[in-house]
Amino acid sequence: MSLEERLRGLIGAAHVLTEGDLSAYEQDWRRRWRGHARAVVRPGSTAEVAAVVRACAEARATLVPQGGNTGLVGASVPDGSGTQVLLSLQRLNRVRGIDRANLTLTAEAGCILQLVQQAAREAGLLFPLSLAAEGSCTIGGNLATNAGGTQVLRYGNARELCLGLEVVTAEGEVWDGLSGLRKDNTGYDLRDLFIGSEGTLGIITAATLKLHPLPAARTTALATLGTLEQAVALLGLAQQRLGAALTGFEVMNGFSLELVRTHFPQLTQPLAPAPWTVLLEQSDEESESHATLRFEALLESAFEQGLVDDAALASNLEQAHAMWHLRESIPLAQSQEGLNIKHDISVPVSRIPAFVASADAALALAVPGVRLVDFGHLGDGNLHYNVQAPVGLAPEAFLREREHEVNGIVYDTVAAHGGSISAEHGIGALKREELAQRKSPVALKLMRAIKQALDPHGRMNPGRVL
Repeated sequence: MSLEERLRGLIGAAHVLTEGDLSAYEQDWRRRWRGHARAVVRPGSTAEVAAVVRACAEARATLVPQGGNTGLVGASVPDGSGTQVLLSLQRLNRVRGIDRANLTLTAEAGCILQLVQQAAREAGLLFPLSLAAEGSCTIGGNLATNAGGTQVLRYGNARELCLGLEVVTAEGEVWDGLSGLRKDNTGYDLRDLFIGSEGTLGIITAATLKLHPLPAARTTALATLGTLEQAVALLGLAQQRLGAALTGFEVMNGFSLELVRTHFPQLTQPLAPAPWTVLLEQSDEESESHATLRFEALLESAFEQGLVDDAALASNLEQAHAMWHLRESIPLAQSQEGLNIKHDISVPVSRIPAFVASADAALALAVPGVRLVDFGHLGDGNLHYNVQAPVGLAPEAFLREREHEVNGIVYDTVAAHGGSISAEHGIGALKREELAQRKSPVALKLMRAIKQALDPHGRMNPGRVL
């Protein structure tokens, strides 16, 4: 019996796909990676995932786990060999339960992030992980990449929002670690091994997630500034004045919002173009009027200290959503402009102005006319430092001919400022060679030892991360 026949017997013929248009599974969101799967399998339960893994192990077939296929580093699509089985988790999409007293929600890996947020909200609670792709990315993929998003400043990455996991191992066994405990000091933290492992150690099938009380008030504003040094100073002032209520602090350079104006002219930008624009948000348990007064006082102080040139405070929820829509439209505007060289980097917040100045200068010297799309989560030190081709140069040719050189300049500058080449997107296939060159030998040795211990035959998402 062939592997395909056995898989059909295990999960049903309708959920083992080998023919027709499989591009939704075989091509990544950026359209940079296109593979060919031996089969696309869609199990509907943890038991079925385990059965598929065991069958593939016996057939010596490798597996590529996939959630919403919204990743940006080529980690969730098969290679071109036609030998890898793509395991889609989209049918594992139930919210198993909410424990209001324990402030936890247990969801299967294929649950869309937006639906997890909605389930928490319907229970009068908040699941704060928020991404531009939240309408299509899945909670399993969020955890497998340790996703960040726009509220890391207050609530942390996906890792900090997860209390327990259910995982199918490379041997096809099920580890039930769905504890909702906040304290469990009984040996190695297996949960943290699988979070951020990009499917290379096992397959996350469910998670117990940490919830928070819904904020009573949310206040949002845009402010324009002349320099990144002013943005860092404004962040410090906001943290001093708002404390834990500061939930978002995003920065956008002038060219990033220029792209939004060009490709989405229907989106209102309430402030005049400036070198830098900051989006601030506070979420407060106090009354809306009190929260607004605190926010207005913060902006007044920023004006008095010469940190901002202009500001616009959202007067209602619709205006707040419009401000966030500007920020979230930058990647889409980039896509409209053409292929670009993306970097998801982090450096200490205090070093961000020096990093940007150094990288900008080095790239301008190497590629005259280069256009820089610089935006991201200044509050936690994570920038999306993207490089667009000069005007008149075909984006495809720029990517093909200059990516290696541009990456070297950016990553060398990141290293010089004590940073990381991947803040929230992961390593996947895209940054695997960079990781091998830039991670310390001791760290790589430890990572390889973990991989060997948990997946000795290299069947789980091979060719990714390591």
